[in-house]
Amino acid sequence: MSEEISKTGFVSSAAASTAETSTTSKTKSLWPSILRWIPTSTDHIIAAENRLLSIVKTPYVQEQVNIGSGPPGSKIRWFRSTSDEPRFINTVTFDSKEDSPTLVMVHGYAASQGFFFRNFDALASRFRIIAIDQLGWGGSSRPDFTCKSTEETEAWFIDSFEEWRKAKNLSNFILLGHSFGGYVAAKYALKHPEHVQHLILVGPAGFSSESEPKSEWLTKFRATWKGAILNHLWESNFTPQKIVRGLGPWGPDIVRKYTTARFGAHSTGTVLTVDESRLLTDYVYHTLAAKASGELCLKYIFSFGAFARMPLLHSASEWKVPTTFIYGVQDWMNYQGAQEARKHMKVPCEIIRVPQGGHFVFIDNPQGFHSAMFYACRRFLSPDSDHESLPEGLTSA
Repeated sequence: MSEEISKTGFVSSAAASTAETSTTSKTKSLWPSILRWIPTSTDHIIAAENRLLSIVKTPYVQEQVNIGSGPPGSKIRWFRSTSDEPRFINTVTFDSKEDSPTLVMVHGYAASQGFFFRNFDALASRFRIIAIDQLGWGGSSRPDFTCKSTEETEAWFIDSFEEWRKAKNLSNFILLGHSFGGYVAAKYALKHPEHVQHLILVGPAGFSSESEPKSEWLTKFRATWKGAILNHLWESNFTPQKIVRGLGPWGPDIVRKYTTARFGAHSTGTVLTVDESRLLTDYVYHTLAAKASGELCLKYIFSFGAFARMPLLHSASEWKVPTTFIYGVQDWMNYQGAQEARKHMKVPCEIIRVPQGGHFVFIDNPQGFHSAMFYACRRFLSPDSDHESLPEGLTSA
């Protein structure tokens, strides 16, 4: 079961959040003062998403995909109550040519599927694009986060994605994950390799651990008073989103300053237009200020310094899916971790670096990113893929 909306310019956000109306109403009645202080809701998120996607020319369908109340046979529930209230994954599917390979796109931490707004048109020309908000993010359901371990936290994301896949009746798809979404995509492919044709990890998190020699700086920093405070905040699960919420009606201005700086003055590639910046700022604010849920995974997946508690590098020898890593040349995520993992993989693996791109390479240099994507997926797109050379400007690591 799912709730669908077709793209017809600006669409009503009310229909998109029908599945969560009762929950929203209860929240409004219980916390009226909080909602006045933090001017957002699920309706606001969906409306902001539709405004952002109005830039995209390719028609799409938006739906809330029912994933049930928890993974079958598991004691884990995606909320604290004992009810069987279903949860939903916000999903956008773009029109494509018949027989196009399916590409599922998974966003990173503190992001949502709308971050790929600069890529949907170009990629939809060659793929059937399906982009999702992970459970607890964006316009998806935001259950109370009850996980208390790394294993439970990984299951929260992997099992909810698998229930979404079943609901969509998908198999044999290309799976793309960015940053933390890359970590989730890789962990999913390790558990369910039979469904993934090819894995694309864009600036993925999770390939480095605190035990590596290069993390010595972190040990020294922790010994300082500043490091001790930051480490305490991390272990207390203090997230950047809490700052945005705490600022209440001043939150949107802080987010605007961030997006203007990151994708404007400090951009490593193609600067956002005025309209793109305005719409992305609006969207980012609402996704960050909404109820805390998936964001609380941070301390269970990573230790302070973004070092994985269960590094993907340790699972490299178990890899069963051909993989392409894509990094912006200025990405702060270290591509050497991918190089080390490749040494232990028994499947095809390549690493592509895109110029004029940072951690959000798909926003910084969309054209370069698209070239990398088409090259990475050449065996699905070209009958003569064996003779294709790396596009000009890209480098292989």
